This record gives sequence, C-alpha cells and structure tokens, in this order.
Amino acid sequence: MEHTVKEVTCHSEDVASCRKSHHPERVKKDLTTRLNRIEGQIRGIKGMIDKDVYCDDVITQLSATQSALNSVAKILLEGHLKGCVVDRLSEGDEEVLDELIVTIQKLMKK
Repeated sequence: MEHTVKEVTCHSEDVASCRKSHHPERVKKDLTTRLNRIEGQIRGIKGMIDKDVYCDDVITQLSATQSALNSVAKILLEGHLKGCVVDRLSEGDEEVLDELIVTIQKLMKK
C-alpha cells in the first residue's frame, strides 16, 4: 500500500513511521520560542528545589509551566485538525478520526 503525506511517500503499512507534519515556518518559530521558554522555566524550578524555595512557590511555577505546555499542545492540535486531519479525511482516510480521539484522550489525562 502506498500513502502520500505532503511530500513524503511511504511504501508500507506503517504510515506513522514516516509521516511528517507541515507547519509553516512562523508556527515552528513560535513553538520553538515557547518551548525554549518552558525549558528555562524547568531549569528555574530545578534551581528553586536546590535552594529549598517554599513549596507553594515551586507549585506556582509548575502550574505556570504546565499552562505553557498546554498552550503548545493547543497550537499543535489546531494545526493538526486544520491540516493533517482535513487532508486525510479529504483523501477518504477516516482512520484519522480514531487517531484523533486517542490524541484528545491523551491530552485530557492531564
């Protein structure tokens, strides 16, 4: 079976191993900036633990970091819905809906 996902052609049943996302450069830059900021927040939290900062203050920073991660997930989910899911549905690939349900379930566990 042959599947084409944007400019990637797969020649196997395991399409997931060779699928690629196709985010515009501005979205990639935004996501990278957000993730770099989150990385800095995590380093800051580690430093707070090392310095025995009051637990409530650490928890506040953890909450802010989780919120930032959720924002990244929302951006990715929106792009996935408007791009990958729409494309695959238009190609008649309804399996993407089951994949989407699993993805949303993973996000809702948090």
